[in-house]
Amino acid sequence: MIKEVIVVEGKSDIARLQQSVDADIIKTDGFCLRSDTLEQIRYAYEKRGIIILTDPDSAGERIRTYLTQRFPKAKHAFIPREEAIANNDLGVEQASPEAIRSALSKVRCVSFEPYCEFTMEDLMAAGMNGSAAAAERRNRAGAVLGIGYGNAKQFLRRLNHYGVLRTEWEAAICQIDEVSENE
Repeated sequence: MIKEVIVVEGKSDIARLQQSVDADIIKTDGFCLRSDTLEQIRYAYEKRGIIILTDPDSAGERIRTYLTQRFPKAKHAFIPREEAIANNDLGVEQASPEAIRSALSKVRCVSFEPYCEFTMEDLMAAGMNGSAAAAERRNRAGAVLGIGYGNAKQFLRRLNHYGVLRTEWEAAICQIDEVSENE
């Protein structure tokens, strides 16, 4: 059983997680966070910790940002967009159990003292900014690193705030380069 309580958006997400992992789960009902739901999340946060696992879309990111402001020591799990699409829908409930377990195996915490290990020059050198393939390369690297997709500025912030190590970065670049060569 996962120690932390997983926070998701809806009841379909809960059903999919229950098929994938043994964990306690709280749903936010989208962005309609009621005071009793926030209290339930706060209690879980203080007693066991929480993992925020929202849909890889703009609404999911807004919910994640809101919860992170309220619960700064929360952990974060990200399912890559391409692994969360099915039936013309995007969300945690569309992800396979393997994709969910993979995301939860790469949980990250926001660093309270972010460091500036990475710069925009690192993204440029890796082809993740300023090129036609930049968005796809960030998407692939985000999936490998477990930090999700973001535009160049968001991605750089996640690299520095989620404690990604230089060795992890280099291994991720090698991995996506190998995949690109084989396509």
